[in-house]
Amino acid sequence: MKNEKIGKLRNLRSTEILAVFTRHNFYAEGFTPEEMRTTLEDLGPTYVKLGQIMSSRTDILPESYCRELQKLRTNVRPLDAETVRSVIEQETGRKIDDIYSEFRDEPLGSASVAQAHYGVLKDGTRVVTKVQRPYIADTVRKDFVLLKKFAAVVNVVTETEDGSKIVDFKSAIEQLEKVTEEELDFRVEAEHTRLFRNLCIEDTFKVSCPEIIDDLTTERILTQTFVDGYSLEKTDKIDADGIDHDRVGKALIENYIHQVLDVGIFHGDPHQGNIMISNGVPYWIDFGMIGQINERDISLIEDIVLALLQKDSDRVCTIILAMGVANSEINKPKMTEDVDYLIARYMSAKDLAGMDMGELLADLKNILAKHNITMPSRFTMLVRSLVTIEGVLQEFCPDLNLFDFLTQKMLKRLRENFDLREKLHDAMKEVVSVGLDAKQVPAALVSLLRNLSKGKMKVGFELMGYDDLVSRVQSTVKNLTLAVIACVMFIGSCIICTTDIKPQFNGIPFIAMMGFVVAFALGIYAVGQLSKFKKK
Repeated sequence: MKNEKIGKLRNLRSTEILAVFTRHNFYAEGFTPEEMRTTLEDLGPTYVKLGQIMSSRTDILPESYCRELQKLRTNVRPLDAETVRSVIEQETGRKIDDIYSEFRDEPLGSASVAQAHYGVLKDGTRVVTKVQRPYIADTVRKDFVLLKKFAAVVNVVTETEDGSKIVDFKSAIEQLEKVTEEELDFRVEAEHTRLFRNLCIEDTFKVSCPEIIDDLTTERILTQTFVDGYSLEKTDKIDADGIDHDRVGKALIENYIHQVLDVGIFHGDPHQGNIMISNGVPYWIDFGMIGQINERDISLIEDIVLALLQKDSDRVCTIILAMGVANSEINKPKMTEDVDYLIARYMSAKDLAGMDMGELLADLKNILAKHNITMPSRFTMLVRSLVTIEGVLQEFCPDLNLFDFLTQKMLKRLRENFDLREKLHDAMKEVVSVGLDAKQVPAALVSLLRNLSKGKMKVGFELMGYDDLVSRVQSTVKNLTLAVIACVMFIGSCIICTTDIKPQFNGIPFIAMMGFVVAFALGIYAVGQLSKFKKK
């Protein structure tokens, strides 16, 4: 009987969803961005939440759709107080009055999946408890089953330079299903918050975030310390409290860069509403979405920024291909040409502090799309996060520039990781190695010339179309000769050191010291040139 009732409800919901899709004429020419937004609104809270998630997933949907979905309403009809109290008591196994000395029935905010309430625990701790709507998880899961069936016949169309392009809506829904499953389990957000606080918050007097109350957090409720303040968008209150915008902005930038480059864990959606100000200290809140990158990813990010600063377009292309996946054959010269244009546009300015990193990343993304290169979702989330935080900072503290801070941090890391002694040691080992090999060259050449003069060898050949090869061979011979000269000077200087030739410095003949310097310079130059030959 119960299964029969569930089946009837599912059929009823299917009919309702089909009616909404039909009303929006999805089968004709596909969804436009506006039609997708209004359709999700008509389908109800579950789909509003999906739209909000999709609005930040430019790796799934085109930018035009994401911008439109950001307009989805965030407030819905709140749950009644009795229902909220009942959910908390079911999840904790305790009465409300045994948990809180004060609990406010009026919600701080109400959204499609949950709503938040202010409370004070028995020990005096001020908290916010987020309560999931009853049955919303089951409803969402059932809706996904139905939505995937409809997705098989729905086309999402976006305009590109080469004409219209069909987006795989079914694949997008499947990816969103995974994301939503995490959103429905508040234990995931709680773990994100703990991880972020432990690894990304260095000084709570500069930047902070809430703490999770473990024994009041389950799959359906999440309790954390209350942040007594207001969001970053409330500039009138910030100014009234005499808070320095640049001080707060600098603290946010430095902490964000610490998240990305030092920790590899960053806030996935750092918009103004997710940054609070409490007693002059900025707080990150809402960790339903955090990004994670590994050490290799961080190295690639540093490499690409440094390559841009050096205006090395070929290196930029190489790093991009190492980061992403090419879905078709790459026209490397054309891609390099596009990156050259990008560098000429953004990196020619003398003052990098005035650069708009959002525009730079948007143009770089267009180059990737043009050459059919797909980036892993972790990089897409990072780009989205970077653009979001830069937009926030441009509005809140326009005199500070994220790209300028980012490059300074990278250069500092480069200096800290550079070991001069190790580099010189490796260079000298290569000089000696090349020198040992090169010392055999003169003897071989003498033997060859002797055989030719005695008529024991006769060589006749003609090279056509090998000018480049001949040039490279000549260059190699020249550099080998320089390496030999360097070795000879080094050995000669060592011999001079055993004599008593004047003048001397610390017991070493001055002429020997000069010999060592010249030998070392020639050796380094020769090795560098030979290394370039090997790379080619």
